[in-house]
Amino acid sequence: MSIFTNEYEQLCELIWHHNRLYYTDHAPEISDEEYDLLFKKLEQLERDNPQWIIPSSPTQRVSESLTSGFKSIEHKIPMLSLANTYSKEEIVDFIKRMQKLMGKDQAEFSAELKMDGIAVTATFEKGVFTRGVTRGNGWKGDDITANMRTISHLPLKLYGEHVPDYLEIRGEVYMTHEVFAELNKQKIQEGEAVWANPRNAAAGSLKLLNSQETAKRNLSIAFYGIAEESSGQITTQFEIFNYLKSLGLPVLAQFSLCHSLDELWMFIEKIRAMRYSLAYDIDGVVIKLNELKEQKRLGVTGKNPRWAIAYKFAALQATTRIQEITVQVGRTGVLTPVAELEPVNLAGSTISRATLHNEEEIIRKDIRIGDIVLIEKGGDVIPKIVKVELDKRPQTSESWSMPTVCPACKTAVVRIPGEVAVRCPNEKGCEEQQIRRLIYFASKHALDIDHLGERVIIQLFQKGFVLNLVDFFKLTKDQIAQLEGFKEKSINNLFTSIEKSKDATLTRFLMALSIKHVGAGTAELLATKAGNLKNLMQMSMQELQQIGGIGEKVAQAVVAHFQDPLNVAEIQELQELGLNPKAQDAVTYESHLFNGKNFVLTGTLETYTRGGASTLIKERGGKVVATVSKKTDYVVAGLDPGSKIDKAQSLNIPILDEKKFISLL
Repeated sequence: MSIFTNEYEQLCELIWHHNRLYYTDHAPEISDEEYDLLFKKLEQLERDNPQWIIPSSPTQRVSESLTSGFKSIEHKIPMLSLANTYSKEEIVDFIKRMQKLMGKDQAEFSAELKMDGIAVTATFEKGVFTRGVTRGNGWKGDDITANMRTISHLPLKLYGEHVPDYLEIRGEVYMTHEVFAELNKQKIQEGEAVWANPRNAAAGSLKLLNSQETAKRNLSIAFYGIAEESSGQITTQFEIFNYLKSLGLPVLAQFSLCHSLDELWMFIEKIRAMRYSLAYDIDGVVIKLNELKEQKRLGVTGKNPRWAIAYKFAALQATTRIQEITVQVGRTGVLTPVAELEPVNLAGSTISRATLHNEEEIIRKDIRIGDIVLIEKGGDVIPKIVKVELDKRPQTSESWSMPTVCPACKTAVVRIPGEVAVRCPNEKGCEEQQIRRLIYFASKHALDIDHLGERVIIQLFQKGFVLNLVDFFKLTKDQIAQLEGFKEKSINNLFTSIEKSKDATLTRFLMALSIKHVGAGTAELLATKAGNLKNLMQMSMQELQQIGGIGEKVAQAVVAHFQDPLNVAEIQELQELGLNPKAQDAVTYESHLFNGKNFVLTGTLETYTRGGASTLIKERGGKVVATVSKKTDYVVAGLDPGSKIDKAQSLNIPILDEKKFISLL
């Protein structure tokens, strides 16, 4: 093998590596522009040396892998990716190429937004939504019908005068900035790692094996193309948008019919200017030949259609200096480092802060006070530090480390084995924890008390009116009247909301208590099993760990919370003030389908830990074994299941994905 062919194969491997990071792991290491430069280099090598081309070259396949746990569906019409460009000159070349191929001096083009989401196809038969599939590898995708049905503005039945018997359409599933910010806020409050950007969050949400969990993510969808349509009425790309809209399907508002380079560039500049005012992420503009019959005639070359191109906006970046690294304290005592930056304009706004997530992140990127750093907001709502300019680092710089005492109350922090987080243990005496706990108590994830936002609660705390959870229910109208912006009507609305919150479900009440390690799913498990608050407060470590999905760490935290005399007194006083969390039906199991059955667990489950799933099986009379054999009754498969799946298939043993497993519980 020559040094040149070795370089070619290494380049193939490098591109596939970045493909996996982007499409499968949703954790890209390089920008889209850097990736496209690598891809163009590979294409040039293959043009110059066609004898080198190998079947596994990234140019020979669409770059998105399949996900374990979903049924694989073959696309009737392949879902191809688009060739990318970053320059006006390349758009000129594209227009000339289209004119030459068509044999015309003029050509019409449809220009539309390039969504930064997850490509999907949706099928409607007799006007009814029957199937949703991811792009996958372009020829086969994952059947995500159940998850797509949870998208609220996706119609399950088409309407209008021209509903075709069969319609297969292409679109993008995405997450709005507002939903993304709210979900990340919840993750921060629960001490979990946040998503890097809306696309990653949407990808992870769309491929959850539990559609009920997907429904909680409030995904959105927009359609832009027709793969197959039985009536054959549509003749141009531009018509597609109004046609789909007439059927009740969601489309994006911005699209344009263009007849020249000037018109195309005018649309591109218009979108570039409004990019960051949109409610969702885009990363460019797609330009398509308008006539569908010409699209079909021109066909594809390799993995790309000849008749379309994507003009991509370069990620917006800026260079600035880290002036300081401060530390925020969350409601459960978790310390989060934040970079305080020299203010810099980026994407139409002034950026002066960037989250550093945790100490591990700082160590990995070797971030220090005084460093010159490159920050990016290329589709991300939250600015991130891309890299440190090491050659500009001051010689006097020193590595940063997490403080040994809480910045709010000066209590020595603790590091719990197995956790990334560093915590302040002073739950009752740390003022910052108290404020964050009060804010979360009233938030929509907990008691959902309208008109009690963060600004209002901070005012209440500073005035001494609300220092603990109980004080919310002791507020007087005279106290509220002293707050900024409150008049008679808004005061009455607030008291109505407080009164309404007294009848919250037990799940919401448990969330409101800010028990360590207890998120929404865990709170629901606890509430459902215990039935009422009294039962839960009396449960032992052993009893808690017998609940499917509850491990030792959570059980310890729950027992510790309810054994604390201050917590018990607080709960009793809340009840005396009228807070009466609604009981939930407790679950008991005497006989079950799983009774006497042997189970093998393989892969990573989304909803439960391996131990939690095992407990669910055992409490229903089943047995969990390590290896697949003829005596195995079921194999429960999560993500990346491994060779146990192959053996189960060879023995014709039923395989349950997580969704099916949950339905049988």
